[in-house]
Amino acid sequence: MVSDSELKVAVLGLGYIGLPTAAVIARTGAKVLGVDVDAHIVETVNSGRVHIEEIDLDGLVSGVVARGNLRASLEIAPAEVFVIAVPTPFGENHAPDIGYVLKAATTIAVVLKPGDVVILESTSPVGTTEKVAELLARLRTDLRIPGHCTGSADVAIAYCPERVLPGRILVELIDNDRVIGGITSRCARKALQFYRRFVRGACVTTTAKAAEMTKLSENAFRDVNIAFANELSLIAERMGVDVWEVIRLANRHPRVNILSPGPGVGGHCIAVDPWFLVSAAPEQTPLIRTAREVNDGKVEHVIAKAAEMVAAHPRTRVACLGLAFKANIDDFRESPALKVATALAQRFGDRIVIVEPYADALPPALADTGAVLIDVDAALESCDALIVLVDHDIFRSIPLDERADKQVYDTRGIWPDQPRPGIAGEALRLAS
Repeated sequence: MVSDSELKVAVLGLGYIGLPTAAVIARTGAKVLGVDVDAHIVETVNSGRVHIEEIDLDGLVSGVVARGNLRASLEIAPAEVFVIAVPTPFGENHAPDIGYVLKAATTIAVVLKPGDVVILESTSPVGTTEKVAELLARLRTDLRIPGHCTGSADVAIAYCPERVLPGRILVELIDNDRVIGGITSRCARKALQFYRRFVRGACVTTTAKAAEMTKLSENAFRDVNIAFANELSLIAERMGVDVWEVIRLANRHPRVNILSPGPGVGGHCIAVDPWFLVSAAPEQTPLIRTAREVNDGKVEHVIAKAAEMVAAHPRTRVACLGLAFKANIDDFRESPALKVATALAQRFGDRIVIVEPYADALPPALADTGAVLIDVDAALESCDALIVLVDHDIFRSIPLDERADKQVYDTRGIWPDQPRPGIAGEALRLAS
């Protein structure tokens, strides 16, 4: 492979993973082209700005764009390495949709040449990388595609999933171990050479299918563990017990580590990826399916409890604290907080106000509901009730004296000192 300063890399998809990945690669000196279908994103990146919230990403993108190492475009161009980082949503009946991946592969096929490396990073159903190879073999009959030729292939095709935490993406892209699965072992080695340019963590090679299932297994594991915590919160509520106290005490056991319950599970990974396994092997995945149903069901439970609280106090103005799927980010994908706030706003209209410090405007789901976006200080001054949906740091910082007289439904357990007379359990804390 060529030197860093001569290497040309194309990253398809400039979202929450694609843009940070492109910027980190560009920092090594490589010439990176970010390709996206959204003209606004392309214009934003080329101006040295970012369209997503991620710690230190704005400064990194500004620097690599200024040095000429990163540019964005609506069109593909020749490169030595192509990284696919596009969405993989699920469709009807939770069936995975790899249409964006195959469209990206079709785009790459036009400029693919001998010696190139194609890497899929999008979280995908097992077998997707092989489908990419099959598609390229059909589109480029002049090239020897791995898995579809005898002898040495002209290009390398591999799968290497991201495994980063929003809010720490730039750090974890470099420090976390990477699992690199090739269509062939030679493909895996070629991709390994590329990742060693910017990854400090261990890079482990395997087959493409094993790497795909590894990623899905990681997120299904987390989903199952969150489902246990959410189910425990429902049991505790039924029995009149404070679930946060139970978890704190249970976790004193040296081999117990129960996670924190919440209003559900969001994000493009944990809320989506387990369905890929269920779809592929429905008879073998009763536990994974049940975990998904428990976590989705928790959203409906929170909506019902919150609506009961709002309806019981008809003159009360209520602030929903947070819309993101997790703390301190601006990512609303599959967010349970957004679903809860939307359901309440649709029912109660302008009695509902939204506090989301990582948004400049309300998402489309809340349009025409009557809800408005205000800051946390305004909410504390004008609202009699607070529904905690996201554990943003700014919400954790609110002292007791500013909320002691409020009605509070704390789905995240961030305020253990909140008065809760006569009410134990999942976290419905009503002030007297």
